[in-house]
Formats: sequence, structure tokens, C-alpha cells
Amino acid sequence: MSLPRPIKPLPEQLINQIAAGEVVERPASVVKELMENSLDAGADRIDVDLETGGKRLIRIRDNGRGIPRTQLALALSRHATSKIGSLDELEHVGSLGFRGEALPSIASVSRLRLTSRVSADEHAWQVETDGDEVPPEPAPAAHPAGTTVEVRDLFFNTPGRRKFLKADRTEFGHIQELIRRLALARFDVSIHVRHNDKPGLQVAAARSQDAAEERLARLLGREFVEQSLRIDVEAAGLVLRGWVALPTFSRTTADLQYLVVNGRVVRDRLASHAIRRAYQDVLYKDRYPAYVLYMDVDPGQVDVNVHPAKHEVRFRDGRLIYDFLFRHLRQALESVRPETTGGAAAPGAQPPSPSSDQMLSRGGAAVVQPSTSSASPPRQDGFGFGVREAQALYGDVGPPGAEATGQPGAAGAVPPAPAESADDGPDAQGPPLGYALAQIHGVFILAQNAEGVVLVDMHAAHERIVYERMKQQLAAQGVSAQPLLVPVSVAVAPAEADLAEQHHDAFARLGFELDRAGPETVLVRQVPALLRNADAGALVADVLADLRGCEDASRLEARLNHVLGTMACHGSVRANRQLTRAEMNALLRDMESTPNSGQCNHGRPTWTRLAMADLDRLFLRGQ
Repeated sequence: MSLPRPIKPLPEQLINQIAAGEVVERPASVVKELMENSLDAGADRIDVDLETGGKRLIRIRDNGRGIPRTQLALALSRHATSKIGSLDELEHVGSLGFRGEALPSIASVSRLRLTSRVSADEHAWQVETDGDEVPPEPAPAAHPAGTTVEVRDLFFNTPGRRKFLKADRTEFGHIQELIRRLALARFDVSIHVRHNDKPGLQVAAARSQDAAEERLARLLGREFVEQSLRIDVEAAGLVLRGWVALPTFSRTTADLQYLVVNGRVVRDRLASHAIRRAYQDVLYKDRYPAYVLYMDVDPGQVDVNVHPAKHEVRFRDGRLIYDFLFRHLRQALESVRPETTGGAAAPGAQPPSPSSDQMLSRGGAAVVQPSTSSASPPRQDGFGFGVREAQALYGDVGPPGAEATGQPGAAGAVPPAPAESADDGPDAQGPPLGYALAQIHGVFILAQNAEGVVLVDMHAAHERIVYERMKQQLAAQGVSAQPLLVPVSVAVAPAEADLAEQHHDAFARLGFELDRAGPETVLVRQVPALLRNADAGALVADVLADLRGCEDASRLEARLNHVLGTMACHGSVRANRQLTRAEMNALLRDMESTPNSGQCNHGRPTWTRLAMADLDRLFLRGQ
């Protein structure tokens, strides 16, 4: 048995290398710390040069304020910083870096050269170190105003760490993602990357909304910009800005989720859960939303000192943050309604292009705007027939629905709409989704609006309408019920019969009255009024199966919306059900006034549009 060692202070170099284990995980960690220092120094241009994925060389040059000669060596000392000086400043941190660990930690595991010049000096000063405990005296150097940090041979003196680095391509991929995150956080800074003497990511500073969206398209793809809503809301001392993708742009992984809090890109499970919950009614359970959100919070209400690398934050009032994100993002998504491009724009909005499927809307306190997209190519003008001339040539082309219904509605279908006037023909600025022309194979509705044609999945659209109505009823006073003239007997599993008996009151809120008539039999005495024409036996059997496994009332309440979705699916018009034009038009009008009508309860799109420009392009007109 060896004798215990005496307690003694560790050498400064070893202390820095231990700190480096927390701060410097891989080359991307070095790039992060150095670029954040550049941003804190007020730089609006950052140049990044890399070799072999950052393992051989990382050079970060900026045009920030620079470091005076007298402080240059001190910058490489542990816990030396200009960013905080008291506990109060620590609790109200406004800078990205503040620990004073990054530079000395990096210097302890690499060969580092720091060159800097403040604008008032005639020339720059430079200090070099290869892991020395005491940095040498600065020497004069040639350098423009700003700072360059050159890091060579990362982990050269800690081979155990170096062998865990991945291939050059993998390490460069981590650096690219890191730079992308910083570029999203600071649109006012231009960033230029070179890897192995070849140009990489190059983004210019964006100082206007159009330039910001162009930069966003370069970083995340044009489709994200075209399929996203702009958010701008302020409430309860919080500000939320940015872009949230429409549910139709969902992802299989959470790879396009960026949250920037007070200029810092962070990960926070509480905020992520709130955002995901805002999408819960419009996404598949295994799909992920995409977003780039910027939240401004009082620095005293957020703790950024949770993680050594500052990847995470902790909000002092987590419930306020959660409710704020959930409420306003849900309102934004619900406010997306079919709207004509000639509608009133929110302040500062740019009109969408004629071919864009994104519609202009305003919901709640949040200003929700579609992102601008490129202009459509020119199209041929119409022949200019007036309504009377067209009627003489082709018969009545007024908005459909003027004929008598002549056919009963489907189970749970919307009531027929009143006939529209023939003066409001297709050439007039009519409703956003236009007027129904025909039904295609008993599945889709073909409609015509002022801009082109609209295709609607009638089952998916009606499913969303019924679902939203049932949610409103449930929130108000419970779902309205319709007693059955003759009770319906349903054969179920014994566990499901027990569930119906145990949660009788919860089922009553949903509009059901269920009585147990035997070990494996349930009698249905009333059903939700909206679903009075649905198959009561199949509906109850599916609802019981959905709720099976919910042992307590809290879990049951949490799944009520899922149950309502199942009920709405049963109550909506089915495929191959023939609708009259009046019924089709009534469905279109309901879609225009229903929240989340762009997606069904399962996240699938309910409608799409082909503008005249799209049709002209399809048939090569004007080319």
C-alpha cells in the first residue's frame, strides 16, 4: 500500500490543462471561444482560416477594438477578463465570454500566437506561447486594427487528447455547424471561412430584412425561408423574433432548431418542450419543427453560467418563459389562414410573390408574416372576356354553388352555403380559396380563385374543422351530446370495459354516455352532437383503445386532444363521398376561418394552390 501524497497546490500549467478539458473539447470549441471573443470586441468582420479540420491550424482574425500592449500578456492569464468586475455584473452578463479561461486554456494545449492592435497605436503587438506557464513580453508586429489569434498543433502536448479527435472532414463539419450557429445569431457580422486554402462559408453582413432572409437562405436553405413565418412579438418584458417553419416543412430530426437568447445560441430543454408543444396539433409525433428564434430577456433573469462552455442557460422564471413561447407560437401557427395576396400586410411586411403558397396573416398580439421569396416569371395575360361574353360562349361561369343542393350532406358534413352572386365571378377578387368547380375521384375538391386553382383534400380539411370545433366546445363547457334513440352495444376487451366504467365523468365531458352491460360489453347511450351520424360502435371502440393504459385522471386529461383527433377523423367526410357544390363551398369557407386549417390532425397538408404563373410555367406559356 502506497503512502498517501501530501496536499499541495497544482502547477499553473496543469491547472490550465485541466480547465482546457472542460472548455476545449475539439477544434470547434477553440473556434467558438475565439469567435465569441471577436464578437465581444465589437468586430463586424471575422475571417477564419483552417487546416486539416482545425487540428493543424486555426486562425481567427477580426477588426474589433483590439487589446492594448500592457494587457496582451494578461489576456493569457487565467481568470483575467475585461467583461465582468463584480458579482452584480456576473449576474447581469451581457457578453458571450466572461470566465477568463478560454485563452489560457487554449494556450496550454497548443502553440498560440496572439497579435493585436488598438486603433490609437502606431503598430500591433504580438505574444507567442507553446504552453509556457508565464507568457513572454510582447514584441512589435505589423497588423491592422483588430486581433488575430493563431492556434497551431492543437493538443500537441497532450497526445491522449489528440488521439480522440476524429477525421479532418468530421472535425471540419463540427466547425461549420458552429460557425453557422454564430452566423445566425449575429446577422450584422460578415464571416469568411477558408479550409486548406479553399473558400468555405462566405456570408456578408445583413442590415435589412431582405438581406437577412437572403443570408438565412444561404445558411439553412431557400426552402426554409419560403416555408416559414416571421415572428415579432413583445409581452411581459420578453421579446421574441425570428422564423418558424410551417408544419409542412417538418424534419425527421431536430437539426434545424436554433434558439438565440440575448445574442447567445443555447440549448434549453424547457424552451424546446414549449416550442414542440406549440406544434403538437399540427405535426406527426415523430416529426420535429424547424425554427430560428431570437429571445431577449432581462440578463438578470437568465443564468448563463451553468455550463463551462456556456452551451446551456437556466431561466429564473421558467414557467413565464415556457408559457410565453408556447402561447405566442401556437397563436402564430393557428393564425395561418388562407388569405389573398392582396390582403392587408402587417407593418413592414413584403408582399409575397404570386407563386408563393405562403399566405399573409396576423394572429393575436404577434405579427406573423410570410417570408419573401423571389418574383415569379412573367405570364401571358388572359383574353379579357367579360362575364357576359364568357357566358355566351361557355355557359354560366359564375361562382359554383348557385344550383340547388339536391343531395343530402355526408355524416357530420358542414351545412350548405348560400348561393353566391354571379357578378362575383372567378375574375373578381373572391374568397382566398375561391369557389368549387368539381370533385376529383371523390377525394379532392378542385376550386378556382383569383390567382389560379386550389386543390383541397376534403377529408383532411373537414377533419381539422371538426377537431377545432370540438376543442372549442371542450374548453368552454364540454362537448355537446346527442342522445341515441336506441343504445348501441359495443363488444370490447375487459380492460377497456373497466376503463369506460372508471372514467365515466371524463367520457361525459367528451359527449359520451357509456354504461357497462357486461364483462366485455359497453352500451353507448349518447355521442357527441358533431358526430351523431358517425358509426358509434367503431368510434367508442377506437377511443377506448386510445385511452387504454392511462391509469390516472392527469394522464387521461393529457390525451384528450388525441382522443378528439380520433373522434374528428371518424366524423369527417369520407373519401368517395359525393358532395354538392354548395357543400364543397361551405367546406372552403370553413377552412378560411378555422385555425390550423392548413394541416389535418396528423400533420398532413389539407390544400395546395397553383397560381397562374405556375400553370404558365408548367405549360411553357410565354417562353
